[in-house]
Amino acid sequence: MTISKSEYARRRKRLMDMMASNSIALIPAASECTRSRDTQYPFRQDSDFLYLTGFAEPDGVLVLIPGRRHGQVLLFCRDRDPTMEQWHGYRAGPDGAVSTFGMDDAFPIDDIDDIVPGLVEGKQHIYYAMGHNDTFDRSVMAWVNQIRSQVRTGAKPPGDFTDLAFLLHEQRLFKSAAELRIMAKAGDISSQAHCQAMRECRPGRYEYQLEGAIARTFAEHGARFPAYNSIVGSGANACVLHYDENRDRLTDGDLVLIDAGCEYKGYAADITRTFPVNGKFSTEQRALYDLVLNAQLAAIKKVRPGNTWNQPHDATVRVITRGLIALGLLKGNEKQLIKDGAYRDFYMHRAGHWLGMDVHDVGDYRIDGKWRQLEPGMVLTIEPGIYVSPTNTKVPKKWRGIGIRIEDDVAVTASGCQVLTAGVPKVADDIEALMAS
Repeated sequence: MTISKSEYARRRKRLMDMMASNSIALIPAASECTRSRDTQYPFRQDSDFLYLTGFAEPDGVLVLIPGRRHGQVLLFCRDRDPTMEQWHGYRAGPDGAVSTFGMDDAFPIDDIDDIVPGLVEGKQHIYYAMGHNDTFDRSVMAWVNQIRSQVRTGAKPPGDFTDLAFLLHEQRLFKSAAELRIMAKAGDISSQAHCQAMRECRPGRYEYQLEGAIARTFAEHGARFPAYNSIVGSGANACVLHYDENRDRLTDGDLVLIDAGCEYKGYAADITRTFPVNGKFSTEQRALYDLVLNAQLAAIKKVRPGNTWNQPHDATVRVITRGLIALGLLKGNEKQLIKDGAYRDFYMHRAGHWLGMDVHDVGDYRIDGKWRQLEPGMVLTIEPGIYVSPTNTKVPKKWRGIGIRIEDDVAVTASGCQVLTAGVPKVADDIEALMAS
């Protein structure tokens, strides 16, 4: 289950077809990042670079030159070096970049300063995402200034810079069949991890032990790394939206909220489940949990082609506001409370985000100031929540400190939608049954 060499080639061709004539695009790879002294964080490739190449090594540069007779797709990468490879692992080298990854030509990265100025010279447009990589920004400007210094000899510096992000990120927003298969696999692995955490949960254990169960399940199924820092928040910690200290002891009678998803072959999953530490929801916990679940199910029904991005969120606001009124946590007219944003005391985030190679993936949410329409191939999360702060004195004490979020990954299809993360239960009875087993 991989992205084929031909699909990467189609992606590059599609991008070059959208570029202006007489232009060049420069897309740098990520570099290794120091963790402490002489050790590095695990390397993760830049998503744009990976999307166009499938090349997972650091310190590369992809160059696209539409219409160039001697090759339109060039890659600069680390050269083969037997000594370094013995210490740090094998490299593809320029020859491997051509034979394995389908580049038209490839060169050692050490030669980039000698070659790229000649490729840029005479081009009217440079497509490059300025401002995201300070080191590479300086290299690009050095190449341009080198050309400018030779104007009197007939050199032609580029006329303008254009951010590549709009063209490329709009392309990334729509997932291919192969991408959707990989994302479904990421969702399945992540679902199994959440189920394992439910099975291992019991009073007296610690949040980090559930985090460990999740990480272990990811790795056992071929996903070595999480797509983001896993959140395991029990009790009042569940009311902290991005809590990731994961250090407290699990207390009988509390809920635990886990927001965790793996990265599988470059694509992210993103799941949240909330469940009782002792395996049984209390009356108040069950009331709020069922309300969040109903809001999520109402939102998922709104995920279909032709509806706008905001319609699922609006559905969660209506259901949650109505439910909070019924439970006595809000008082007043439903429409007026929604207009006033009264629900934000309990539900302060939006219902979801784009999902893909990045957990908060690229793509515009509005087009010309209006919420964009959903189309087949888009993937988004649906994740409503209710968080009753332990310091909220406006509500009875029995509700305070309860935090609940339910999140799934949803792909827009031609006829509606597909939930990619349905493998982990979310109905309260089903959660209790799994934990009892």
